[in-house]
Amino acid sequence: MGLSDRNQKGFRRLLRSFVFATHGLKHVVKYEQNMQIHVGCSLLVIALAWWLQFPLMHWMVLLLVIGGMFSLEIMNTAIERTVDLYTKEFHPLAKRAKDVAAAAVFVYGVFAVVIGLLLFGPPLLDLLL
Repeated sequence: MGLSDRNQKGFRRLLRSFVFATHGLKHVVKYEQNMQIHVGCSLLVIALAWWLQFPLMHWMVLLLVIGGMFSLEIMNTAIERTVDLYTKEFHPLAKRAKDVAAAAVFVYGVFAVVIGLLLFGPPLLDLLL
């Protein structure tokens, strides 16, 4: 994006920003293994929620959790690529930045699992009992 593009306003600039964002999303889904795992698990969870006929509030929570996980994984990838751009050599601070970004995804993932158990546990138990 050139300097003249940054000064451009209106619908055309907005449309271009969506195109760039779509390119980024396609890239992480195609090349990042963890994102592929998140997408696969999300599709399974969505199918199960549909089968269990989740109420609207459960859907809202579920979709917020999935969207949050996708967003954090994308940010983690952006941080990793930025660090890689800055230095190809090992540096303790570069490692720390990558580890901390990965930790954010991990922490969110743990809470996502807990939320999943709270959402799916009762209806699944009702089916089994």
